[in-house]
Amino acid sequence: MNYFQFILSILAVWRLTHLLGKEDGPFDIIFLMRKKAGAGFFGSLLDCFYCLSIWVALPFGIWLGADWKEKILMWLALSGASCLLEQGSTKNNNTGNTPDYKED
Repeated sequence: MNYFQFILSILAVWRLTHLLGKEDGPFDIIFLMRKKAGAGFFGSLLDCFYCLSIWVALPFGIWLGADWKEKILMWLALSGASCLLEQGSTKNNNTGNTPDYKED
């Protein structure tokens, strides 16, 4: 397995998942696609980064793996790595768990 292709695939899966799930795209094309998807299966799939990353990673995992066991492992690894990238690149604005006071 080529590690360079693996790293590039991780970045590509993250980028495509982020584009489809969280951005409007050029000329609002992705926004219109999400709007047409509605509230059904595909609409809810496009709302969840983690769910969407599994399906975006599938063709990359099939492409990178040599046999079926490796294809499945690559698929899950690419999805997991893109989820880790998303966690690392997203600001956490969860202020409900922080105390309102400071100790001296």
